Amino acid sequence: MQCYAVGLDDHDLERLLGERGPWVVVRRGAYAERETWARASRAERLAMGDRAAHLLMETEHLMSHDSAARALGIPMLWPQRELVHVTRSGVGGSRTKSGVKHHLTRIELPDTTAVGCLEVTGPGRTALDLAREHGLEPGVVAMDHVLGRGVRRSTVERDLQEMWSWPHVRTARAALDLADGRAESPAETLGRLLLLEMGLDVDVQWPVSCGGTVFWTDLRVGCHIIEVEGVGKLLPVSQGGLATRPTRELLRARENRQRLIRAEGLGLSFVGWDDCFGARRAHTQQWLDVEIALTTERYGARLPARLAERAALIRRRTPRQRPS
Repeated sequence: MQCYAVGLDDHDLERLLGERGPWVVVRRGAYAERETWARASRAERLAMGDRAAHLLMETEHLMSHDSAARALGIPMLWPQRELVHVTRSGVGGSRTKSGVKHHLTRIELPDTTAVGCLEVTGPGRTALDLAREHGLEPGVVAMDHVLGRGVRRSTVERDLQEMWSWPHVRTARAALDLADGRAESPAETLGRLLLLEMGLDVDVQWPVSCGGTVFWTDLRVGCHIIEVEGVGKLLPVSQGGLATRPTRELLRARENRQRLIRAEGLGLSFVGWDDCFGARRAHTQQWLDVEIALTTERYGARLPARLAERAALIRRRTPRQRPS
């Protein structure tokens, strides 16, 4: 143990880990500074737990699934159980002990990535594992992200072929089929899945030129635009959001954007994060169906040629750059 190696004894550890001591226990045998732990977010504490488990494990392993996603910055929907995940050699299967889920595999894992002190499964393999572990929607959220960050679909397909007989591989295959690397956020992915579930043909990141400005809209169905709203767009960066301008200025700009988009002969709806879950999901689909029908009645089911041609030209000349 590193503590003993630098000359600390059990008495020193008791003092350091006391009620007012400067350290806290992350896992038995692994510690963090109390101030660092107190400032850490939920996700950061989970990542610290991953590193602690890695340092304490004596068996050769890779961090995988949720732990790999945290290290790689792949977004996740919160799982029912917050576990450390490792993949190591052995007869196939899994077991969970002391908050660590061990996934056993008999094949080599050539697609690995070093992140600090951790060796983790590659992004494509990690996204597939998240789909198998947590379900379709978390899998598509992860898959959209990795494809949008430059991972080739063919690379993910090769990883998928190795999983042909693994548990829940059909879910992973479905997640890859539905994935679209143009999506810019997990909320946008969830909004697209909600619309696809309604049987609609959805375009992603569709550009519309209004008053000399190009607006990249989240989702489009015919002549109807669906913008996926999140609180993070209005929260300042200092509070964990995305906003770099004052809220009043952002709201004024959003109202102007709405006015210009509607003036082009397009309908417009807004879907929030909470609208995609639970009982609100079906209700959201009902009112979206009504609003899309009203737009179709007013403007027709097909996009006017002038808008379609202009959007195609914009996409060719100035393709959308996904935010980092």
